[in-house]
Amino acid sequence: MPKLYQAISLALLVALTQTSCSSSKPATQESTASTSRSKAASGTDIKSYSDVITKSAVTDEGVFTIHKVGDKFYYEIPDSLLQRDFLWISRFANLPSGLGGGYVNAGSSVNEQMVEWQKFENKIVLKTKSYNAYAADSLPISLSVRANNYQPTIYAFDIAALSKDSSGYVIDVTKFLTSDVKAFSGLDADMRKEYKVSKLDDSRSFIHSAKSFPLNIEVKQDFTYDAAEPPSNSATGSISLMMNQSMVLLPKTPMQPRINDYRVGYFNINQYDYGSEALKADQKSYIRRWKLVPKDIEAYKRGELVEPVNPIVYYLDPATPEKLRPYIKEGVEQWQEAFETAGFKNAIIAKDPPSAEEDPDFSPEDVRYSVIRYVASTTRNAMGPSVSDPRSGEIIESDIIWYHNHLRSYRNRYLLETGAANPAARTLDTPIEDLGEMMKEVITHEVGHALGLPHNMKASSAYPTDSLRSGEFTQKYGIAATIMDYARYNYVAQPGDKDIRFVRQLGPYDHYVINWGYRYLPEANSAEAEVPTLDKWIEAKANDPMYRFGSGSGGYDPESQTEGIGADVIKASTYGLKNLKQVAPKLYDWTAAQTNDYDDLEELYGELLGVWSRYIGHVVTNVGGVREERMKPSQQGYIFTAVPAKEQTTSLDWLLKNAFSSPEWLHQSKISRNIHHANYVESVRNLQERHLNSLLSPDRMARLMENEVNDVNYNALDMVRQLQRGIWSEVYSGSKVDIYRRNLQKAYLDRMDYLLNQKQPTRNSRYGTPVELNQSDIRSIVRGELVQLQKQLKSARNRYANDLTRYHVDDAIVRIDNILNPTNS
Repeated sequence: MPKLYQAISLALLVALTQTSCSSSKPATQESTASTSRSKAASGTDIKSYSDVITKSAVTDEGVFTIHKVGDKFYYEIPDSLLQRDFLWISRFANLPSGLGGGYVNAGSSVNEQMVEWQKFENKIVLKTKSYNAYAADSLPISLSVRANNYQPTIYAFDIAALSKDSSGYVIDVTKFLTSDVKAFSGLDADMRKEYKVSKLDDSRSFIHSAKSFPLNIEVKQDFTYDAAEPPSNSATGSISLMMNQSMVLLPKTPMQPRINDYRVGYFNINQYDYGSEALKADQKSYIRRWKLVPKDIEAYKRGELVEPVNPIVYYLDPATPEKLRPYIKEGVEQWQEAFETAGFKNAIIAKDPPSAEEDPDFSPEDVRYSVIRYVASTTRNAMGPSVSDPRSGEIIESDIIWYHNHLRSYRNRYLLETGAANPAARTLDTPIEDLGEMMKEVITHEVGHALGLPHNMKASSAYPTDSLRSGEFTQKYGIAATIMDYARYNYVAQPGDKDIRFVRQLGPYDHYVINWGYRYLPEANSAEAEVPTLDKWIEAKANDPMYRFGSGSGGYDPESQTEGIGADVIKASTYGLKNLKQVAPKLYDWTAAQTNDYDDLEELYGELLGVWSRYIGHVVTNVGGVREERMKPSQQGYIFTAVPAKEQTTSLDWLLKNAFSSPEWLHQSKISRNIHHANYVESVRNLQERHLNSLLSPDRMARLMENEVNDVNYNALDMVRQLQRGIWSEVYSGSKVDIYRRNLQKAYLDRMDYLLNQKQPTRNSRYGTPVELNQSDIRSIVRGELVQLQKQLKSARNRYANDLTRYHVDDAIVRIDNILNPTNS
């Protein structure tokens, strides 16, 4: 063999040997990155660093280095941060009045998603990432999970240059940050349709600022859209808003999660584990909570109160009125009591906003700061949203939102619900101390949401109703077992009751739930290892109603409904109506007589009707009601138990007397004749019809029919007969039918027509109770009872001398004919 060929053969052999050896080992990250950068450098469009990042560049170093060169913005992305998990939060920084109907404000989050930056050939790609489905990388099925959960690409960037030391990539983000990227936009599809948005106007859109910090990037974009019907400033034909984009680097190792238990109330995140041995994708649910770790773990183990390494800190919005700041701080820090039960001191702190000298970078939109936002809006509400790591449930930031007009709602409710027994409430000029106490408790409630706690509507039924008339009891325990219930005021207390607490406060459940979710368990090295201890804590309190949880969803559990207090809803609503009947005649004197104006009187009277309606609605839930007790198979008893028959019949009798009789006490001439020319009768009709339709809803009747197999001696036919006889009682007594009752009886026939003749989907219920009307007893019951009613009406019509009553009866007879024979109508 010639020497030249021998040399070539030897070189090929060495090359093949090296290739074979290297392929038997995984390439190191550094060698892969080096190769990647070498390939990138060979791209024809990639320039030298100095050609892109010129001497005129304004540079801001942080998680990514940001360069501003002229009117262009560049990100310099370290190679080490490719394929790292980031959380991207899009918020409104500024927005026009009325956008979103008043419930959207500066600081509102419009989207949060996990993203990662990847390199593909000569591009850097920004992709969304999800942890909804996962499997450990060591398992073969992880390949299928990735293949069947391929995530969208949000944007692809050309690599403009390599970093000076070739340790990263420079990309131009100008077009990206000035484009209408749907994943980060403040205008969702519904808004675009409502306001007839045609496009983003590039000439009036720009990057306001871009700042980089050690763990996050904050960008503000000023966008103007062409819109034919904007929510305000309609003459401009446009919508301008400022968006804040926060990109937060998540820790490499997620916080150890805590497994959710539906018997305790926490917001949660859900994941499907395809690596499970359960012969299916096993759903894992983890609670959302802040990461609190004791500074001194040994002292914590000894039972001493220990400060956390990183406490939860809330800053007040610089826009907050000075006189309200102390109450807001107290509302935040009131949770320190509950965290002490979990072994932490100073776990949650409220601070004034820093001055420009103290922190020049402070911004309420910056995801590093949790802020109590004070919003200049006529909306009457408050909210407690938070942002969490979707991998573990760790809450990393939250903004409590307080709308300026919200205290007016509390002033009004305070007057209406407690005014009979509480002299301090009988005025429009509520003392600032009382308003401050209300605000403090609302802030505490909203911070509770931001700590991971949902509403617990079951808690208000934990206390015996008459205990709410005890000063000693209410001062110690409040009016519900948790601040997370919608139990705002003590409307049960009566005139003459002494030393009553009228406003809600933290309760025993709050201490229990914070301990359950936040107590640090140093011996447990996995989420699964914590479960025996967590179960033990729940079962220790299982028979005490003060520690029960119920979301209030479903509308079927009378012990778990909004705005109720006390264990006995009939007794509580009776007390509430008794108080309301004392407030109604005084309303004029407490408002218009003091202000020489009818605006407050009109507003409060409308709300008084709403309060009356709420008390009625609480009792409605007893009829066809099912009590839910959250438990596991290891516990004794049933989860669902129907309300006893006697309690259901008593409830319907109460409704016939208090909801469906003529409510003459509500008709205050000095009110109705000064606020509207003709609206009172229609308002009453509307409210009565609402509760009547609720009683005669398919889902409630389905639950009543279920009683037949649950040994409850009260079914749908019993309810309809009792209701029909009560609503049409004049037919049996021969008495005159007044205008309220005529309206109610017509509403009854309309509802029966609906139940008998309307086409319904198979699952006809807002609450999900399944019922197929055509194949259920509902239509049989409706038809049979209408036939009986028509007979009674025909028999009774000649007994009426009053023309209007007789005409009404004749009309009802014809209406029933048309309902029973719709093809003839």
